[in-house]
Amino acid sequence: MARKSKTKSKSKTLAVRLLEGRKIAHETHTYDPERYVSATEVAEAIHMPPSQVFKTLVALPDRGKPILAVLPADRELDLKALAQAAGVKKARMAPLAEAERLTGLKKGGISALALVNRGFRVILDKQAQAFDVIAMSAGVRGVQVTLTPADFVRLTRAKIAAIGR
Repeated sequence: MARKSKTKSKSKTLAVRLLEGRKIAHETHTYDPERYVSATEVAEAIHMPPSQVFKTLVALPDRGKPILAVLPADRELDLKALAQAAGVKKARMAPLAEAERLTGLKKGGISALALVNRGFRVILDKQAQAFDVIAMSAGVRGVQVTLTPADFVRLTRAKIAAIGR
């Protein structure tokens, strides 16, 4: 079962420390990462709809730095739309091992919030604008954080575009 927490030490990830340091309203949710693996399962664990829980995928453009595509758990990444939003001809998904190597984070823990100022371009699916708060990984498996889409965009300098289908 998921638990809400504001002070648990496991919740003090780099992303959470960033949010606290910038005095950004947020809430953390912990869950068992061995039991809940996929983004839709994580949504179930933290009692939120999959459309409001966002996953972060690493994409490699034909030129330039890797892109962090942030989209709802129940949507698939549209690589053509992502490439267009990033202003490149093509983009492809990074293989898992390469995504983990590039970010330094493990699958299920990859988070744009944990990678602020690390040179990644961030593109947030426009569906985020439909919600007061969205959830995403706090930078480690087993911890999600909720915050407003506007705060996420401000922190990560994310571009908003329709990248999910």
